[in-house]
Amino acid sequence: MSKLCPSAQPGMDNCTIIGLVQPEGSAVKLAYLNERVAATPELLAMAAPVAPTEVFRLSATCAEHKCPHFDGSDCQLAKRVVTLLPAAVESLPRCTIRKECRWYSQEGPKACQRCPELTTVSFDISPDMQEVSGLPVFHEATAAR
Repeated sequence: MSKLCPSAQPGMDNCTIIGLVQPEGSAVKLAYLNERVAATPELLAMAAPVAPTEVFRLSATCAEHKCPHFDGSDCQLAKRVVTLLPAAVESLPRCTIRKECRWYSQEGPKACQRCPELTTVSFDISPDMQEVSGLPVFHEATAAR
C-alpha cells in the first residue's frame, strides 16, 4: 500500500485537504478536518490571491524517488522534523491519514506531535525551519541582484 505524504503540493496524486493553516501570533496551527476533502482545482482556487499551501495543508501519495526528501527508504524531512523540532502538542491530534501516513509509519507519534505547527510553504522562514526543510531558501533580495 502506498504511503501518504502529509506535506504535499497541489497536483500530486491522490491530493486531499487534511487541514486549514490558522495564523496564531507569529506561528501557525493546523486546524485538522474531520474527513479528507478532495483538493479540487475549484477548492484550491479559493485560496487566491495566496498560494493554496498557505491556506490548506495537503496530503497526497508519497512521491518517493521523485521527492528530494526521500532517500530510497525513508523520508528525511520527517526525520529532521522529529530530530530538530520540539513537540507542539502532547496528545496526538485528530488526523484522517495517520494509518497511511509516511511520517507516522516511519517516526511514530513524535511526528504527529510536531505536525500541527508545520506548513508546506513559508515565506518568512526562520534559520531553524530552514534547517528542517533541508532545502535552499529563495530570497527575493538575492534574486533581484
